[in-house]
Amino acid sequence: MSAVPAAQPAASAEPVGPAPAGPDLGLLLVPPRARTGWRVVPARVVAMCAVELQKLRHDRTELYTRAIQPALWLLIFGETFTRLKAIPTGGIPYLDYLAPGIIAQSAMFIAIFYGIMIIWERDSGVLTKLLVTPTPRAALVTGKAFAAGVKAVLQAAVVVLIAAALGVAMTWNPLRLLGVVVAVLLGSAFFSCLSMAIAGIVLTRDRLMGIGQAITMPLFFGSNALYPVDLMPGWLQAVSKANPLSYQVDALRGLLIGTPSHLPLDFAVLTLATLLGIAAASSLLGRLAR
Repeated sequence: MSAVPAAQPAASAEPVGPAPAGPDLGLLLVPPRARTGWRVVPARVVAMCAVELQKLRHDRTELYTRAIQPALWLLIFGETFTRLKAIPTGGIPYLDYLAPGIIAQSAMFIAIFYGIMIIWERDSGVLTKLLVTPTPRAALVTGKAFAAGVKAVLQAAVVVLIAAALGVAMTWNPLRLLGVVVAVLLGSAFFSCLSMAIAGIVLTRDRLMGIGQAITMPLFFGSNALYPVDLMPGWLQAVSKANPLSYQVDALRGLLIGTPSHLPLDFAVLTLATLLGIAAASSLLGRLAR
């Protein structure tokens, strides 16, 4: 007898249940929309700051070695002139008066040579690769400027701790300390933009080093970091009023030790100087990459 195949059950026309939902591959097939306009600037600023923090995490020697000079200013210059009482400071110890100025000085010394890094990036080809990206030049400059500000804030924290160990009477109010951070960031951003603008003019590291060394001490001594403006001759008072470092020192002094200051004017001048510095450095960045 021949085998008869068993009848197969008829296929049901109705679905047994809902089909399992498959993974949505749309995000894998369609690239995300690129950031445009103003959204590029904060993204680049955060990226540059993260890069600088990574550098410090792997090599902290720069932070320690840069703390030596401010410590010497406070220990030798500050302690000596506190004993001499040769500079009138409105009834506060000279060491207390000096500490905010040394914080501003150490931040400026970090930022004023930041253009050397731009020239090194030009020589190594990194700057050319950055400039061919759709990122605006102002965003690149802003990111590098505030990356210098992050390093300056860390340096300022070290100087504050040294000053506190020496007995400087400073406030620990969180809002005032936040104002100190903003003042250091803005001042360092301006001086780093100044350095990058000079780099776009001189184009070489040797020339930038020479100009940086030539202007740092006049900027420092032509400010109110070491002595009140009233003690200066008339021509130096005019220089001090045009010096952004004077406004940074005035803000730090008012925030940290409570001396009379002009905080709205100080922050307005620092903000305006930073914006002008970003504009100048951005316009000269293409010349540096040629």
